[in-house]
Amino acid sequence: MIADFPTPSSADIAALWVTLRLAALSTFLLLALGTPLAWWLVRTRTRFRPVVDALVALPLVLPPTVLGFYCLLLLGPDGPGGQVARLFGGYSLAFTFAGLVIGSMIYSLPFMIQPLQQAFISVSRESIEAAATLHAGPLDRFVTVVLPQAVPGFVTAASLTFAHTLGEFGVVLMIGRQYPGRDAGAVHRHL
Repeated sequence: MIADFPTPSSADIAALWVTLRLAALSTFLLLALGTPLAWWLVRTRTRFRPVVDALVALPLVLPPTVLGFYCLLLLGPDGPGGQVARLFGGYSLAFTFAGLVIGSMIYSLPFMIQPLQQAFISVSRESIEAAATLHAGPLDRFVTVVLPQAVPGFVTAASLTFAHTLGEFGVVLMIGRQYPGRDAGAVHRHL
């Protein structure tokens, strides 16, 4: 006998929709912001590179709820995120979809950056130099030489980031939690 599956409620569908939107938007934004960061990390010779590498990898070692707590402090009304939100007429980014996106991006950052770094490292330096000898500018070399060779890294980075964002719970619990019967302003006043 085949078991009857319960029909999903509108709350279930809404939760699924928010989760998919969060994962897609976080992945898209991390692709846009992570690509130049990964390229810079591969190409730079600055002494600050190890510090930036460590900050990028930090979400790998922090428990998700701890990272979520720090994001909550950062995005709360008294944190830098809350202060920026006040400049634009808001109260806080905590307990908002925008706050969830920021927290998810921080949490999934290493899953985007590290595959992109490996993809950029594997790009043939000779082909970049050959394009330079043909008077291709830096942006032209990046678009016509680096990106085509790095496509597998982009696919890996995007799929890992999307899957990682779908699976996160600790950050979402801390930043996106809703308190039944209480408005967001009341929650913020208790932080």
